[in-house]
Amino acid sequence: MSAQQKQFQLELKSSPENIANIEPFLEDVNKQVELGEVEFHKLLVATTEAVNNAIMHGNKSDEDKKVSVTVAIRKHYIVIRVKDEGKGFDPGIIPNPLDEENLLKESGRGLFLMQTLMDEVEVHANDDKAGCEVRMALYTGPKTGLKEDE
Repeated sequence: MSAQQKQFQLELKSSPENIANIEPFLEDVNKQVELGEVEFHKLLVATTEAVNNAIMHGNKSDEDKKVSVTVAIRKHYIVIRVKDEGKGFDPGIIPNPLDEENLLKESGRGLFLMQTLMDEVEVHANDDKAGCEVRMALYTGPKTGLKEDE
């Protein structure tokens, strides 16, 4: 695996204080990618939101359940996968945080932020206890679309 095809993994217990582990983990990843300040901030905020959702909503802060974070560095993009052990959800039922009735709500912006900051976001919500996986991509080169093997 070349330097442009490196993979990093982090596994966390589902406790809110473990969200603090995301920034140093991504700083280690960034030593390989050398993103600019703006791109790193996008990566940090989106990944933090995904992990927060996995801990709080997916795993209901159950410390017996884990959240796994995988970052794969590819030639022209970074793929981030955040997987929980919860029951999954239908992303189509998440209300739009920009609708007038949702503007003052304190929650409901995580997925919106991920979609705003990242170039691609997919949510794979499985049935029952199979968990949920959020897959995000941040382009670091030409925007040619994702190819997992690249």
